[in-house]
Amino acid sequence: MPFLKERNMKDQIKNHLLTLQDKQYQSFHQNLCPGVNNIIGIRVPILRNYAKELAKEYQIQTLLEQIDSEYYEEIMLQGLLIGLEKDFLLVEKMIYHFVPKINNWAICDTFCSSLKITKNHQSKMWEIINHFLESNQEFEVRFAIVMILDYYIQEENLTKIFKIFENIKGNKYYINMAIAWTLSICLVKYYKITYNYLQTASLNHFIYNKTISKAIDSYRLTSKQKKELKLLLK
Repeated sequence: MPFLKERNMKDQIKNHLLTLQDKQYQSFHQNLCPGVNNIIGIRVPILRNYAKELAKEYQIQTLLEQIDSEYYEEIMLQGLLIGLEKDFLLVEKMIYHFVPKINNWAICDTFCSSLKITKNHQSKMWEIINHFLESNQEFEVRFAIVMILDYYIQEENLTKIFKIFENIKGNKYYINMAIAWTLSICLVKYYKITYNYLQTASLNHFIYNKTISKAIDSYRLTSKQKKELKLLLK
């Protein structure tokens, strides 16, 4: 990693990211993120390692102030750095500042998976999740749902989760997919409870059928369970 002079840190970080470009991966990843036209083409493990190197030398808040948002990877790098912060009060502030920048599923989901600090601050993070569940922005709501998927699928939370999903209005694709993905994992982990819920669930047809199809694709359900689920398809 090049030594960074604080005065020129923003340009140095940008230029270093450009040296990490993999044009073949750029083409591949652009196909996965339709409509995202600012991808350099850097694999997430490489970005993650770069974030760790930067965090060894500088305070994360300082870095966030010095990273531009021109490129997809710059925004991704910001999210990865937030995931390295150990002070939850700082993380909370950073989340509220960062989430509105999310404009695609990949940055959203990678950011969520990086927030391991959630495991030690479940109740406080739940307050943040509730805030974004009320948003009218597609990827802010998806952030909240994927956080539930990553950290809150426990039996005692299922009734609450089901109610939340039924109260989400609108028909945004990336929200619907996140709900279906989460419910399919609920089926895998708590089959009977979630199966019983689906029999009377008030979900739109896309979410309902996508939930079942995703669960059927899982190797963790039995053949008998998959046959039962197929009968629920609408």
